[in-house]
Amino acid sequence: MEPMRSNGPWVSQGTLARYFGVSALCITMGAAAEARAARCFTTDEGSFECDFRMTDQNGSFEISAPGKPTYTLNMSEKDVAFGFVGLGTRNVPLPGRYLRSKNEPGCWLNDATQAKICAN
Repeated sequence: MEPMRSNGPWVSQGTLARYFGVSALCITMGAAAEARAARCFTTDEGSFECDFRMTDQNGSFEISAPGKPTYTLNMSEKDVAFGFVGLGTRNVPLPGRYLRSKNEPGCWLNDATQAKICAN
């Protein structure tokens, strides 16, 4: 079997190492996007078991559960997020901003409505 070629010169071991490094990073990032079981609370839905999934590297996330709407918080800056609720095929923006609670880890409080979203 002939070694890998790239338009003429042989591919160096350093290039192969970079390819493998990028592949490993992609696999790791894919695993980070998987949902994990959590205990959730929203002002509208109360307390329930849910799936928690990070949606980006800035801390944005979504929570979902059978029979409940999906809630998404998209981080806009440190400790500040904008919320959305999935209703059927629609993704509806929630009013105001969600601010990270200083007293309750895993909770976010809406500055316009006082609604709360928690995931622990």
